[in-house]
Amino acid sequence: MPDARRAVAGHTVLIAGATSASGVAAASALAAAGARVIAVGSDTGRLQRLQGAVPEADVYTCDLTSWPSVQDLVRAVHAEHGTIDGLLHLVGGWRGGGGLAGQSDEDWDFLHERVITTLRHTTRAFNNDLLASPAGRLAIVSSVTVDNPTPGGANYAAVKAAAETWMRAVGYGFAKAESAAASVVFVVKALDGLEADLADRFVDLWERDAASVNNTRIRIGQAPAVPSGGESE
Repeated sequence: MPDARRAVAGHTVLIAGATSASGVAAASALAAAGARVIAVGSDTGRLQRLQGAVPEADVYTCDLTSWPSVQDLVRAVHAEHGTIDGLLHLVGGWRGGGGLAGQSDEDWDFLHERVITTLRHTTRAFNNDLLASPAGRLAIVSSVTVDNPTPGGANYAAVKAAAETWMRAVGYGFAKAESAAASVVFVVKALDGLEADLADRFVDLWERDAASVNNTRIRIGQAPAVPSGGESE
């Protein structure tokens, strides 16, 4: 049974890139907490398997690298569910290795499209929803390599740093508008085995005042975020 005591209960939350292990964990945790879950992915078969695991979730197939497709997604979601209150953006991928010489243009283009383009599309498309929500929450997963980049991971670290910068800009907009929305970056070394922790931390964002978590970086598996744009250690 859903836990209606959780603050996220009754809110509509969209997971972009929902068919990963972390997406399934987040969908399950949100549904258990009483949220309305919208799961978005590019593979219909994998979305069907997610819905089998989390029957409460409504699924949508969308190419998040395409702005027209994202606009179609927004129209469909608004028509069927109204505006959203949360967005967990999990679209990403890894390409790297080979030192600095191995940082190919092909890998850069892949990472840029998957990490940055999809994030720009989803956050721009749903920004008004989050601003208007009584408790809007936006989150991504970033990497410790942003703080300690290596030549073999330069492409990956650079796009993750850009994603964090984009999130700070969105969070600044939330604060300037005096909205009850918050932009959060979860930081991990490797997400494998921490999917449930990520899901719990995301659900927990609704238990906290927006100003206390907006523009924070939260290390998965460690202490909660600290206010004023600080980083949890």
